[in-house]
Amino acid sequence: MNDFLKQWGEAAVTTVGFFWMALWAFILGYIISSMIQIFVTEKRMQNTMGKDASKSMLLGTFFGFISSSCSFAALASTKSLFKKGASFVSSLAFLLASTNLVIELGIIISIFLGWQFVIGEYAGGILLIGISWMIVTIVRPRGLIENARKNLGSENEGEDVDTSKSWKTRVKKEDNWARVAKKYKMEWQMVWKDVTVGFTIAGIVAAFVPDSFFETLFINSGQGNTNFSFFEILEHIVVGPVAAFLTFIGSMGNIPLAALLFGKGVSFAGVMAFIFSDLVVFPVLRINARYYGWKMSLFILFLLFSSLIGASLLLHYAFDWFGILPDPSQVKIQDSDFFKINYTFFLNLTFLAISAYLVYLGFFKRKDVPHKMSEMAPKSQLLAQSLKYTAFICYVWLLGGLAVKFLILG
Repeated sequence: MNDFLKQWGEAAVTTVGFFWMALWAFILGYIISSMIQIFVTEKRMQNTMGKDASKSMLLGTFFGFISSSCSFAALASTKSLFKKGASFVSSLAFLLASTNLVIELGIIISIFLGWQFVIGEYAGGILLIGISWMIVTIVRPRGLIENARKNLGSENEGEDVDTSKSWKTRVKKEDNWARVAKKYKMEWQMVWKDVTVGFTIAGIVAAFVPDSFFETLFINSGQGNTNFSFFEILEHIVVGPVAAFLTFIGSMGNIPLAALLFGKGVSFAGVMAFIFSDLVVFPVLRINARYYGWKMSLFILFLLFSSLIGASLLLHYAFDWFGILPDPSQVKIQDSDFFKINYTFFLNLTFLAISAYLVYLGFFKRKDVPHKMSEMAPKSQLLAQSLKYTAFICYVWLLGGLAVKFLILG
């Protein structure tokens, strides 16, 4: 019993420590994301993308890069762009870029996994887009694309935004910064459950799950082992999405768990596949089916899973060839002094102050400024409620663990 209490306390402290390490990065990333979404609207994206195939694909990638990393927001934006006339390939490029190339995700990865994984994330995102484009070019699913457009139909979607042409003019208006504040709040509303559950699971895994479990799940993994055969790497890549499916909590919440997997000896390719897997899980499959029909949804699943395998393999062997494969020993997320006075402490204080100002501006000083809610992909009520109540259970678990750590065990 005493061992369980000790592990419970360690799990709770690890979870809170993980979040403290990443807090300033979350705030910075969502502020940047909110600013871009207010000053560069979806309507302007569509007008700029046009219908030229090569240009629209490049612009789809760029606009995805500067858009939200929340999978459900990305799915809704992709559907809207596709419905308004963007090509299937450019819409797919937007979807992949908006979930793999976004700024805030790169910042979080740099904190937990290091610079090699940041390069892997961005290079892999480009590879995912390129491989998907190649498969679409070879398969030529014109009938599926036409049917998908028919399923979507057409509708007019207004935008409650400032229509000033000059971005300099828009940036100077206080009303727009109030909208940024409201968007910033919405960003947190979209991810708080995923982040809570993801970080809590990471703390529990760090404290309770033995290394032998990972060595069984991922063949030949283990601390200190970096020599994998091709088939072992391939197995890691296939199992990575399975693990992501079982812990579907979004890319941002999954990063601490990805760091744990790498620290336990899972290959670089397997960890990258795990990170890339937020679009090949059942909730996303179901949403795409509601948008485009089941045939197109299954084709997208095949397309993304194939691209994921190809991108992860190419990254692993390219990094190995250049001699920059990361060392699992560089990931030290257990027995860490999370709360010491260092740059993280001061960055957190600075960005918490900025958050407080945004709350004051958007919800007290300029609460009269209207702002349209972003469209979200239709989560099932069961999934949404389950995740919500799971997050509340996580808070009870964390409070209990902290009480055990500091009040009972001392």
